[in-house]
Amino acid sequence: MNPGSTPRALIIGGSIGGLLSAILLRAIGWRVDVFERSPHALDSRGGGIVLQADVLHAFRFAGIRHGTLGVASGDRIFLDQAGDVLQRTWQPQTQTSWNMLYQTMRRALPDDCVHPGAALARVEQAADQVRAHFANGRSEAGDLLVGADGARSTVRAQLLPDLAPAYAGYVAWRGLVPEPDLDPASRALLAGVFAFQQGDDHMLLEYLVPGEDGATQAGRRRWNWVWYRKVDAALLPALLTDRDGHPHAFSLPPGALPEARARALRADADAHLAPPFRALVHGTTEPFIQAILDLAAPRMVFGRIVLLGDAASVPRPHTAGGTAKAAANALALAQALQRTEAPIERRLQAWEAEQLRAGRAMTDRGRAMGDRIMGIDRPA
Repeated sequence: MNPGSTPRALIIGGSIGGLLSAILLRAIGWRVDVFERSPHALDSRGGGIVLQADVLHAFRFAGIRHGTLGVASGDRIFLDQAGDVLQRTWQPQTQTSWNMLYQTMRRALPDDCVHPGAALARVEQAADQVRAHFANGRSEAGDLLVGADGARSTVRAQLLPDLAPAYAGYVAWRGLVPEPDLDPASRALLAGVFAFQQGDDHMLLEYLVPGEDGATQAGRRRWNWVWYRKVDAALLPALLTDRDGHPHAFSLPPGALPEARARALRADADAHLAPPFRALVHGTTEPFIQAILDLAAPRMVFGRIVLLGDAASVPRPHTAGGTAKAAANALALAQALQRTEAPIERRLQAWEAEQLRAGRAMTDRGRAMGDRIMGIDRPA
């Protein structure tokens, strides 16, 4: 980096972690360019998200102005299979959605710094410069490269080729239902609460999230549900094959599920779920599925290349911390780079040590929670 010049960051991955990194680095005076492999605008693939303080801290640091970001809930309730309330506790929180956070951040970035259809091929670095080479022949150089390209990170695959996500033994079926589409009795029971049903080897949870257009007014929101179920690893490839016969590594997005699988899901809901949850599954036009994964990289810094968010570690969703961890990684990175009293390499090393500790604690906690919820015993 030349003294007095404006440093430039190349950010690989245009989802929430990448956009957060870009916004926060711009806030401390860096030039940023975000490269996203998909040629199309990203969609609401993640469904609902519990809004955590780390995201709000990042927004405040970056000066992002926003309105209401989610839907509040008060009680947590547990239902039995008949639909009776077994337990009720007061635990207020706010639930948002992937697309609301994505759109809020995307609006905070100029269009000319986000580059869709740029699939990374490889990275290289020499001295204080990093160069990214893309599959379309494009090549870009910067002072820092941020690998925020998710659990299937191309950046991580080059740096740590022997490290890959491990299947945890169960999947998350997910869906979204427009608020008015649910029957009145189910709406009355589920409104304003975070609801669960725990079985011997499965668990379903439900909460309200903003509408597809970001609306938070009653009647315009959506019911978000997640049903965790055990699936043997040998059966996973067939389960993750889409309606056109194409296999997927970790998930099937909305609209890709074969109709026979959707019918089987609805039949299973009839056999195992409480009436309001059965209604949610039946009311979902495009259910989707995600394999639950474990991953924790032993390093996050490689010279002038850093891994961030799910590219570095994948916490299980029971922590409600995946988005929060990405926000914490990105905010701490911006704060570390904002300080100039030490060489950038030393600042990155200090950032790595702190973020590795936090990431390991979250992934360990998530594994313990998930295995307990699903009744999975693993060798010590």
